[in-house]
Amino acid sequence: MSESERPGAAGTAGRAGPGGEAGPDSRRWVVLFAGLVAMTAGCTFQYGLAYLIPAFRAEGLSLEQAGILVACPTAGLLLTLVAWGAAADRWGERLVLGAGLALAGTLLVVGATVHGTAALGACLVAAGAAGASVYAASGRLILGWFPARQRGLAMGIRQSAQPLGVAVAALALPSIGAHGRAPALAFLGTFCLAAAVLVAAVVRDPARPPRQAGPQGGSPYRGGPHRTAIILWRIHAASALLVVPQFAVATFALVFLVDAHGLDPVTAGRILAVAQACGAFSRLGAGVWSDRVGSRMRPMRALAVATTLILAALAAGAAVRAPWAVAVLFAAVIISVSTNGLAFTAVAEHAGSSWAGRALGIQNTGQNAFAAATPPVLAAVIGAAGYAVAFGVVALFPLAAAGLVPVSEERRAATRASRAGPPPEPAGPGRPASPPGVDPAAAAVHHGVLGPTTQAEGLYCSGTGSDDDEADGTTGSPGLRRRPVQRRLPG
Repeated sequence: MSESERPGAAGTAGRAGPGGEAGPDSRRWVVLFAGLVAMTAGCTFQYGLAYLIPAFRAEGLSLEQAGILVACPTAGLLLTLVAWGAAADRWGERLVLGAGLALAGTLLVVGATVHGTAALGACLVAAGAAGASVYAASGRLILGWFPARQRGLAMGIRQSAQPLGVAVAALALPSIGAHGRAPALAFLGTFCLAAAVLVAAVVRDPARPPRQAGPQGGSPYRGGPHRTAIILWRIHAASALLVVPQFAVATFALVFLVDAHGLDPVTAGRILAVAQACGAFSRLGAGVWSDRVGSRMRPMRALAVATTLILAALAAGAAVRAPWAVAVLFAAVIISVSTNGLAFTAVAEHAGSSWAGRALGIQNTGQNAFAAATPPVLAAVIGAAGYAVAFGVVALFPLAAAGLVPVSEERRAATRASRAGPPPEPAGPGRPASPPGVDPAAAAVHHGVLGPTTQAEGLYCSGTGSDDDEADGTTGSPGLRRRPVQRRLPG
């Protein structure tokens, strides 16, 4: 059975209409909202456990032990991210999203009943492994349902789920955790189960082109002098480095405000919830910015430099215990989360539709490897040298990331895309033939016949990133220029 014949693949709403037009615009936004809720539920427990650190310490755990528990869901993510991405590529986004969230919610509810730190850690690792489904599947929904000119905004909305999830945790967990960790974990599990029900009710997979016999576009990571592989690996590396300040601030902001500035946990949680909500808007703004300038990488580099400067100021404020350090911390919470949507959009576009799930899995694996290491390592640094030294060390990571962001490579990819040749003649009614070595999914997007991404996007992010594409010059690289070539099939 072909992918387009898979039950529930998209329904009529997700298929191209006459002349290659996309389905109803309302469906894509409903799917995006459901994906946002699903990812918010996952992020609330995966990245919000730092707000249970006071509850963990009340049970007699040290800061280092509490940091290890906070890192457990992230460690679980590392075990399954690529596997969930491959599953989304194979079986679709709706099944992967719903199954992963349901399993994660069940494990969190079980974790609320266990006794002992080791048993709790095991439940958190398993829940993180199950909840990893939200990263591969929700990203694929954006690639499938939205045309390139809207993907920056759509991915920014999707990526705002991480700060929104942390904001939910900041508002709810300190007060719920005052009654013990069991009701807090039950709350987190129920949130995931409710999100799984919503996914099953409203999410529909975008239509995909049928699988065809013959040569297919290869892996964008295949060896050789292909620039797409270089671009992807540099994005992965820069994104992993940018995760360190994000998780350093998210994990230790609460205890910094409590220990160094004397705030009570509930008040500090409310302040940080507002900051996280502002961080969600920063991701939206970054996505709109990238759509308007026709580049994901230039805004990403600028934001990395800004993150470096703000963290350096935070380290200085922490060193002298200045009251204004609270305001700088607020800004650091906002700016440190702003780049994720840009990186995820670029990875999905450069990898192409047939590899998007796996590429996003690789992206998330690298990021979460650094995220899992950040809480315990930084807790040890804080214990040995204090907050000022810890924040100063963290400021070096976005500085290094700024040098890795592939701005010039993205520009060259866009130039190659603008010089690509004309599309091949259609092989049948309304369906162009794919040249040898070109992924049919990418060709379908390129020529305006792949479900909701059909808006005559020309060469704007239409290639798969395989070596065959650049070798024969038949399809564009996913470099970002504002639709340098526009083509529309007749009829």
